[in-house]
Amino acid sequence: QVRLVESGGGSVQAGDSLRLSCVTSGISLSTTDMAWLRQAPGKEREFVAAISPSDVYIDDAASVKDRFTISKNNGKNTVTLQMNALTPEHTAAYYCAACSHQLIPPRVTGDWLSWGPGIQVPVSS
Repeated sequence: QVRLVESGGGSVQAGDSLRLSCVTSGISLSTTDMAWLRQAPGKEREFVAAISPSDVYIDDAASVKDRFTISKNNGKNTVTLQMNALTPEHTAAYYCAACSHQLIPPRVTGDWLSWGPGIQVPVSS
């Protein structure tokens, strides 16, 4: 059974950095695409960044703006999202997600099959 659990969220101020972690079980990061997605209040869930088994990563340039970095540690079954220079626009619930490896990790929210419960990241000005 696939299980994804996010941690590291919490209230921060504009300009702060935050590191989210996703501990996985029931999957191997050597064969699974992993991603972070987010849902801001009143908006649809959107893609943030993804990483493939071979550490090829993609991100949504508009939402990330070179401030976020996705990485993973296969041995610790953990995927992280380093977020720097946060602004109130980054306020959202952040979700860790997984899907079977594809040629390119998908950007479409519905293509991600396993999800964590999400974690809140409120950013105040």
